[in-house]
This record gives sequence, C-alpha cells and structure tokens, in this order.
Amino acid sequence: MRCLPILLAVLLAAGTDASAFAAKRKTHHRVSAPVSTHAKASCRHRARSRRAALEAKDESPATTIPEVPLRHAKLIMLPPLKGSRESLVRQNQRSEAEGLDRIEDDDQLNELRTQRALVAVPVSMSLRVNTELPVNRRYCRPWTARFLSDLARVHYDRFHRSIQVNSAVRTVAYQRRLIEVNGNAAPAEGDIASPHLTGATIDIGKKGLSMSEIAWMRAYLLPLQTAGKIDVEEEFYQSCFHITVYKSYAPSLTPKIVPNKQGSSAALIAAGVE
Repeated sequence: MRCLPILLAVLLAAGTDASAFAAKRKTHHRVSAPVSTHAKASCRHRARSRRAALEAKDESPATTIPEVPLRHAKLIMLPPLKGSRESLVRQNQRSEAEGLDRIEDDDQLNELRTQRALVAVPVSMSLRVNTELPVNRRYCRPWTARFLSDLARVHYDRFHRSIQVNSAVRTVAYQRRLIEVNGNAAPAEGDIASPHLTGATIDIGKKGLSMSEIAWMRAYLLPLQTAGKIDVEEEFYQSCFHITVYKSYAPSLTPKIVPNKQGSSAALIAAGVE
C-alpha cells in the first residue's frame, strides 16, 4: 500500500511531461520564422520563370500559327461548274453583241496591243503566267485583267498562294493549228468558236490547287456567273477554270470611241488597268 502513492506520483509526472512536450511541439508548428519581402518576391519570380520555360518548351510556330487553309476545316464542296454547248453559244453571242471581233492573226493582235484594246495579264505576287505561254499571247481585254487582279488578290489573302494563268488571247490562225493536235479544242469559226479568240477569256490552272482552293474558287465564281458578269466552264481534260469575262464586270474599262482633235475620224482607246 505504501508503494501506491509513489506509483501515482510517477504516472502523474510522466503525463505532465508528455502534455508539456505536445504543447511545445504544437506551439513550434504554429510559429515559424518570419520571411522577408525580398525572399517572397524571389520565390514568385522563380515560379514565373519555371512556368514560362514550360510554355516555351511546349509551343512552336506549328502550334501557335494556324495553317491556311485549316486541314480539318469542314468543306462545303459545290458541284463542278461544268460547261455546255449552250454556254459556249452564249459566250460567242455576248462577245459579238459587245463588239468583240475574233482576232485573225498576230498582226491584228499586235495592233490591238498598240491601241491598248488588249493589255498584259497583270502578273504579281498573287498571279503568275505559265512560262510555256508565248509572250505575245499573255494579253487580254482590260476588264478581264481587272477580274484577274481581283480574283488573285482575294485568293492570295485567303490562301497565301498564287494562281496561274495557263491561256489568254489566241488568234484564229493559232486555234486552227491547235485543233490539229488537240481534239478537245474548240473550233475557230461558228457559233461555238473558242472565246479565247476575242481576248476576253482566260484559263486558270487547277493543277496544284488543294480541295479547299477548288471549293473556294467555285464559291467565288458562281455568284459572278449568276449575275451575268462571267461564264465559267470547269474543264477536267485540260484541268482548268475556263472563264469568259464580260464588259459588265468593269464598265469603266470598256473601250470608247472618241473623236480626234480634227473631228475627221474616230480613235479607239481603252482605259488602262488601275
């Protein structure tokens, strides 16, 4: 019995020491050494540097700059703008109504160039000409040149690629030779003669164009055809957009007959392409 008080005293002392130790540990956990403002700023700077390094590692021009056209963009593909005999007849009738004669030979072609009734295809960063096309046949009517400039500019803004003119003005003499080697060529005479003979028609090459570009071309050309400003025949044997442009596309560029100073004759003049 004498040992009981001693045992109780020992247990009481042990409990007191454990409580004190726990309190000391808890207090130590709550109270931390003060952190300076400079140290906090340094930590934030290091965190920002790590985030920037990770972002720089993950990003590249391919991930930050979208391709044009987008590879996975949903395309609305219009049907081909196929030509017909009726369309070819209409192109000849309208050309005749607009006073455009078929150019017989190189002499007449050169005369029209001198009069500025034919102007050079407006080559630019957005429009090129097939290098195989003879230099004296890289010409067209002024309103056709305006159409080419507009088409090439808008296409380049969308795709950052140029388009190519494969054919422009032709002469009757050349068309006759072409028929001998190309059974798909249009006649040089008659109501379905090639509209290229007037200088108002050009062919835009399809070779090398993506499906996005072909879909875009169809969507661009169809409203102009519906409005009666152009006629389009999408060819597959020659792989091109055959386009005849009418004066109504750019009326301000239509050649006008004006008297000369003496008033004794008329001079044919054509406005240049702006």
